[in-house]
Amino acid sequence: MTCSLSTAALAANDLPTIHAPSISYSGLSPVLIVLGVACTGVLAEAFLPRAQRFAAQVGLAAAGCIAALVAVIALAGRSELTASSAVAVDGATLFIEGTLAALGLLSIGLLAERSVNVGGSALVTAAAVAVGSPDDRRLATATEVQTEAFPLAMFALGGMMLFPASNNLLVMFVSLEVLSLPLYLMAGLARHRRLLSQEAAMKYFLLGAFASAFFLYGLALIYGYAGTVNLRGILAGGQVSNRGDLLLLVGFGLLVVGLLFKASIAPFHSWTPDVYQGAPTPVTAFMASCTKIAAFGALLRVLYVGFGAATWNWRPVMWAIAILSMLVGAVFGLTQTDVKRVLAYSSIAHAGFLTVGVIALSRSGLSGTLFYLAAYGFGTLGAFAAVTVVRGPEGEEATHLSQWAGLARRSPLLAAAVTVFLLSLAGVPLTSGFIAKFVVFKAGVDAGLGPLVVVALVTSAIAAFYYLRIVVLMYFSDPPEDGASVAVPSIATQGVIGITALVTVFLGVYPQPILDVASRAAQLVS
Repeated sequence: MTCSLSTAALAANDLPTIHAPSISYSGLSPVLIVLGVACTGVLAEAFLPRAQRFAAQVGLAAAGCIAALVAVIALAGRSELTASSAVAVDGATLFIEGTLAALGLLSIGLLAERSVNVGGSALVTAAAVAVGSPDDRRLATATEVQTEAFPLAMFALGGMMLFPASNNLLVMFVSLEVLSLPLYLMAGLARHRRLLSQEAAMKYFLLGAFASAFFLYGLALIYGYAGTVNLRGILAGGQVSNRGDLLLLVGFGLLVVGLLFKASIAPFHSWTPDVYQGAPTPVTAFMASCTKIAAFGALLRVLYVGFGAATWNWRPVMWAIAILSMLVGAVFGLTQTDVKRVLAYSSIAHAGFLTVGVIALSRSGLSGTLFYLAAYGFGTLGAFAAVTVVRGPEGEEATHLSQWAGLARRSPLLAAAVTVFLLSLAGVPLTSGFIAKFVVFKAGVDAGLGPLVVVALVTSAIAAFYYLRIVVLMYFSDPPEDGASVAVPSIATQGVIGITALVTVFLGVYPQPILDVASRAAQLVS
């Protein structure tokens, strides 16, 4: 008995001391607020009567986004690592989190729209009902809405905020899944064209699962090489390791595939046109504007912090990916006849332009990329918001280009807003898109990426055709008899379109304040 106790005591003395990680709850407050609101929304679904859920969920989600934005502003200037260096709170993180909170608030306004669709919301009443069944046909015009979409959106937003803040690949993988799983579900919640919506959700889920598997396998290989999944540890391990670099390079390649998929960069873009077209347009707006910002934020952190010393290994590959993404987005966008698919290929082209700033690997490249992400996010959200109010003869969404002919005669204000968004995406002066491209391309030239910038300029000119084609259709074509009409949206949707248009013009006419903020935020603590 004594021997057993002595052995147990000796074993206890040999155990390593485990220290609890130090967590900065104030630094994590934007993410914690959003995820807390998401959990509260789940409880509201369980306990509130159905008649009260919609108003409660909209108010709760909007309040959460506002609170998160206030928390980001309060943290301005903070630079620290927390949770055992797994999460970084720095300028780039806070800039991205603030942008996501603002875009999330506007996206909630679009999700809450109930004035322009047949039956009210663009979201289905009951997602589990079989398509084409009597219940499905009955519920197509019902006024109820799948209010679970709001906590799902908040969970996705929380994952998006944590994604670029992750200084640890395992935390980055968890946040990738937190942001992805709700989007897979939301993509299949369209009230009309439900088969197309469910097909889009299935494609997104299957391809997203493959991308996540690539990310996780790459993470495992990198851990086998460096013995850690912390980005700074990976950098240090690569500098002192006596192993061959093959394991590191293969792991890095697989890891980046998962990030490029989320950023919809060619050749990992095949899901983008189908999902953008099939998902409910408010969900597409949220996905297109916010997911790309989060994905590029994570890509910046991985390349700048974890693999900044291995630029000779990954820069040539990123050159090829950037050029391919620009060409795919510009050329294939010319053949599209659906507005949502045009904007999908536009996002692929812009992903290539953004990659120029990433490859620059400089402070100006980082600040230019942050500004570009903000400008792109507001412009894209506004463009999809405008799509939600353009309706066909039976009240359905009018997304075919031929239906947009003569739209300026039916709604001059909406046509003017759409023109602002399209000119910004094309990079025309006096819009945010022009300033964004200028600062990113200048950073590329300063970093010796002149040939890549030339390709970007040429593909920008090609892509301008399909933006201007829509403008010409709206202003210089006669409206067909079955052409689109403009529904009167709610004040929230009107506000989203108006705010995004004003921001797009403001950042093009007077960009210096936001450029200064982006310049100060261009730091990645490690």
